[in-house]
Amino acid sequence: MNVFLEAPLESLCRKVTDGTHDSPKLLSDGVPFIKGKHISRGVLDLDYCDYISYEDHLKVVARSKPERGDTLFSNIGSVGDSAFVDTDAEFSIKNVALFKPNFERVIPKYLFFLLRSPGVLDGLLSIRSGSAQPFIGLDTLRKYSVRYHCSLSAQSRVVSILSAYDDLIENNTRRIEVLEEIARRLYDEWFVQFRFPGYEGVTFKESELGLIPEGWQVLRLGDCVELAYGKALKAQDRVPGDYPVYGSSGVVGTHCECLVEGPGIVVGRKGNVGSVFWSDVSFFPIDTTYYVRSDVPFSYVYFNLQRQRFLNNDAAVPGLNREQAYALPFLLPEQDVLLRFSSEWESIYGLLRRLERINVNLRAQRDLLLPKLISGEIDVSDIPMPT
Repeated sequence: MNVFLEAPLESLCRKVTDGTHDSPKLLSDGVPFIKGKHISRGVLDLDYCDYISYEDHLKVVARSKPERGDTLFSNIGSVGDSAFVDTDAEFSIKNVALFKPNFERVIPKYLFFLLRSPGVLDGLLSIRSGSAQPFIGLDTLRKYSVRYHCSLSAQSRVVSILSAYDDLIENNTRRIEVLEEIARRLYDEWFVQFRFPGYEGVTFKESELGLIPEGWQVLRLGDCVELAYGKALKAQDRVPGDYPVYGSSGVVGTHCECLVEGPGIVVGRKGNVGSVFWSDVSFFPIDTTYYVRSDVPFSYVYFNLQRQRFLNNDAAVPGLNREQAYALPFLLPEQDVLLRFSSEWESIYGLLRRLERINVNLRAQRDLLLPKLISGEIDVSDIPMPT
């Protein structure tokens, strides 16, 4: 039987604090410096974040030191995103609240799921302050009352069920990364090392790129690829829908209409200059991006663009100079090699797409169960573990 108590969040924690309010000097390498934008879908991104010196890091963690088992909650700017700290790696935080669980009252990951549950999250979002820069004050977070399972064994069961979904998703994500690496290596093998099927009988010729197979050409990027401008679509003008919205950092939301029929390729124009993304479905690239038009198979163009050396235009906001990009050399293989590579790519990408669809379904099932388990609508003893 589920037995619940109601109490302020601070009573479930040893400490509720936040990161630095200062702005340490950012570096290209050093100790990870996490802000709200580095938290997404419950995951902490230590690979693509800012960095600060170890000396500045020591100053920040003197106030708030994240440790394994803590929960991070973005309370300024992108309010509401959260992540469970599942690492012993050193990092610092800014504009992020830090919940340190009281182990006698709550299992660490149960607190994380509690904060992510719609009943709690929607309530917190309804009392945020600020318009230009939304925020939830620390005292508001500490005093916010939540309803929770009082039994640690019931909490443990909730965590086991929901974590099983997360573990399956993570395992599939690793398999997706392996498949992506296989595809990249296949491209390198065929079009960089020139060890494509039948290469043994091919003669080579000199080119500006060095020796290339006879019958292949070195053209300009602009001869084979058009970088078409995306279209402005502010966040407040987006209507959530089935189509991903791409900025220069990747997917930044969804919209009810698409601008480009998929599959397609997006290239960062402003901000993350030269970033390259593949969309398997129709999509909406905003005005910080280009999207690709080409008669060359997209599978080849996608990997070729990832290897191109795009330059910033050195303006205050980094930008990709399209004319410079068009002048870059573009290696165009013979058609039969391109078609064979596309066939190999489709085989690999078919497996990748299947795993992505499985992950979409797993996330949907987990997100459906989360509020029901946290609220007690479903008894934890009635739920089988996912397989």
